[in-house]
Amino acid sequence: MQFGPVPLDQALGAILAHSLALPDGRLRKGCVLGNTEIAALRELGLAQVTVARLGPDDLAEDAAAEALAAALQPGSGLIRSQAFTGRVNLNAPAAGVVRVDAAAVAALNRAHPAITLATLAPLTRVEAGTLVGTVKIIAYGVERAALAQACAAAVGALQFCPVVRRSASLILTAVEGQDDKLALKGQRAVLARLTALGMDLAGVEVVAHDEAALGAAITRAGGDMVLILTGSATSDLYDTAPQALRRAGGKVLRFGMPVDPGNLLFLGQLAARPVVGLPGCARSPALNGADWVLERLACGIAVSSDDIAAMGVGGLLKEIPIRPQLREPKSR
Repeated sequence: MQFGPVPLDQALGAILAHSLALPDGRLRKGCVLGNTEIAALRELGLAQVTVARLGPDDLAEDAAAEALAAALQPGSGLIRSQAFTGRVNLNAPAAGVVRVDAAAVAALNRAHPAITLATLAPLTRVEAGTLVGTVKIIAYGVERAALAQACAAAVGALQFCPVVRRSASLILTAVEGQDDKLALKGQRAVLARLTALGMDLAGVEVVAHDEAALGAAITRAGGDMVLILTGSATSDLYDTAPQALRRAGGKVLRFGMPVDPGNLLFLGQLAARPVVGLPGCARSPALNGADWVLERLACGIAVSSDDIAAMGVGGLLKEIPIRPQLREPKSR
């Protein structure tokens, strides 16, 4: 592609590089200069204009953006917009999370500096219409060979994962002297999280903070997932709630996570259903580690102990002021 100032008599058919104000309007950058446009520029007293001119091996920005978006879309489950000024957006069709192959996106962006794809972070929760990625060709045209390289790297780079587990039950435990409002607060926060995912709350049960009572409640619980929010925080792999899950015939896969707030989560399984022991911070609507686990499980994405261990990078989340013990004491 050629770029730079040319005399007006050599500008026919070229692409205007920069917008120009006219007495009765504006010539927009990116327009193809015809006789009418060149006459208007002469009336401004201009002798030359800065333009871009595509070569035989170049593809115009909109066509290039469409081609790259088309390479990204198959199998992604995403909705793509029409190209405009070299941009195509990719949006989520419903609630879910998005997988991003970071290596593929990096390879795509290395193909040519003018060929770009920006995405959300891997496994970000999305809703219907959420912008997941945007393709932008930042020049008026790019070489076909570079575009072909980018398109090859794009295949499978993005994948929308919809919610497949449609319901969850919630079990709350109560300790002696506990304010009833605490359980209600937890229920409201969990319901809001499930609603955002398009899930139903299959049932709520409040039981004593006792291994036998909780184990029986776990056995009775319905839904595609079982969520447990205890009145007294789980402090060990063999504390009341993990032991209750074992009593019910389930297994504990991990206790503790390197995400703060959210450290005291435990993850288990009962037959084919995930069981999540929620940390106390789940009573707040603020983002915490349990959200990351819950969102992935809701979308049918397996969460292993190694997956949770990897959440530490980026896992230092915004502090929740209502926590009993803050990370950093307030200055006096």
